[in-house]
Amino acid sequence: MRTPLKLLFLSSALTLMIACGGDDGSTDSATTTSASGTSESGTTVVSIVDPTTTTSEVSEQVPTNTDLPALGECPMMVFPDLSDVAGPGGDYAMPSVAVECTDTELVVTSNGMPGYEFVEMTPNGLQEQNWEWRVALKPEVADEPTSIVDVLGPLGFTTTGLPIYGPTEGPMPEREAFGDPVYNGLLDDCGGHTGFNADYHNHALNAVASCNLDSSFIIGYALDGFPIYNSVGCLDADCTETAVFVSGYDLTGDPTSYSWKAYTYNADGKTNVLDECNGRVGPDGTYRYHATTAFPYIIGCLRGTATTQTGNAAAPMPPMGGPPPKR
Repeated sequence: MRTPLKLLFLSSALTLMIACGGDDGSTDSATTTSASGTSESGTTVVSIVDPTTTTSEVSEQVPTNTDLPALGECPMMVFPDLSDVAGPGGDYAMPSVAVECTDTELVVTSNGMPGYEFVEMTPNGLQEQNWEWRVALKPEVADEPTSIVDVLGPLGFTTTGLPIYGPTEGPMPEREAFGDPVYNGLLDDCGGHTGFNADYHNHALNAVASCNLDSSFIIGYALDGFPIYNSVGCLDADCTETAVFVSGYDLTGDPTSYSWKAYTYNADGKTNVLDECNGRVGPDGTYRYHATTAFPYIIGCLRGTATTQTGNAAAPMPPMGGPPPKR
C-alpha cells in the first residue's frame, strides 16, 4: 500500500463577475473583487493519518468570513478573491473564474487552472479548460438519493473553479482500476491531479490557505445545487457553536481497486457523523455536504436532483473503460 498523502484545506483569491438576475430572468453583470479572509490562528493542516480509520485528528478552523447565503441568494460572498494567488507556476495560465446568477441558477465558468503550484501526480500535463456549471439556487432534497457509483465525471465544483470528482479513479492503471485515489497516493496536497485531457480536478478537498479554500465555510457546490462545506459545521443558526463532522464509512476491504466495494457505511457509535451522501441538514433546515478526511471525501451520493450540464461539465472521465461494478 502506498503512503497516503496529507490533505490540506484551501484559501485564496479570485476576481469574480457577479450578476444577480432581475424579475425578467436576465442577468446584470458587474465585476467585483470579493474579500478573502484568513484565520487569525493560521492555517489548519488536515491529514489522512491512517486510511483504515474513518476519522483523523482535525483542528477546528472557523473562517474569518462567516457570512453565508440564504436559500436562493446569489452566493458571491463564498467565492474567494484569486487575484493575488501564486498560480500553477511556470508558463501556465493563472486561474480565471466568473460567477453570475439568474433568478433560478448559479452559473460558474472557469479555465480550470489551480491557484497554487501544479505538482505532476500523473503522466498527464496541465492545460486550460472551458468549464461552465449551472446549478439551482433553491435546490430541493429528492425523494431518494442518487447513486454516484457509476459516475466518473464531474459531480460539482469548488469555489475556486475546479471540478470535483467522486472517490473513484478511472480504469488505469489496471492494477488500481476504479480504486480510491487518496488511498493509492495519486493526489497532490490539495487533493487533486490531472486527467487524460490534462484537466485538473479534485477527488478530495482540503481547506487550508495554501489551497485557496479557507475564507468561507462553503468551499464548493454539488451539481444538485447543495453547498459543500469544509469539515467544520455550525450547530446553531448564529454559528456560535461549531463541530467537526466526520464520514460514516468504515474501511472493510481493499480500496486499491474498486473503492466502492472497500467501504461500508456505519454510523453507529460515531459523534457528529454525516449521512451516506456525506452530508447533513444544517441548523437553518437546509441540506449541505461536508468535505472529510475519510472516504468518500466529498460526496457519497446526491441528495438532490442534479442539473443537466453541457460541454465539458457533462463529459465522463476519459477513457471510461466501462463503469465500475455495482456494490
